[in-house]
Amino acid sequence: MTEHLSKQEFLDKVFDYEKNQEWKFEGDKPCIIDFYADWCQPCKMVAPILEELSEEYKEKVNIYKVNTEQEQELAGAFGIRSIPSMLFIPMNDKPQMAVGALPKQSIEQAMKEVLGVEAAA
Repeated sequence: MTEHLSKQEFLDKVFDYEKNQEWKFEGDKPCIIDFYADWCQPCKMVAPILEELSEEYKEKVNIYKVNTEQEQELAGAFGIRSIPSMLFIPMNDKPQMAVGALPKQSIEQAMKEVLGVEAAA
């Protein structure tokens, strides 16, 4: 299941940008953050793919969602200008942003290349 994050949950689970200037990931496994809005059609196309991936990779990756309408400060902190935008966050490296409604195959490829996570055989 994907998990919706408030600003406070984001600060606790992902990155406390109010305390840290430098990137410091707070999570215990790699994650993807989907910045979306309820009115966004492409976001609605990506949502079921992310739900599927959250089941398939539940032991390996956390998948979070941030509603840009409700969490405008959070979206602003990451310079989100178009949605959907996905932030891929590996354990020990800098996060990478992908913009647009990516197909499942592209998301899985980014999970492998950016997050270092392989699908279960």
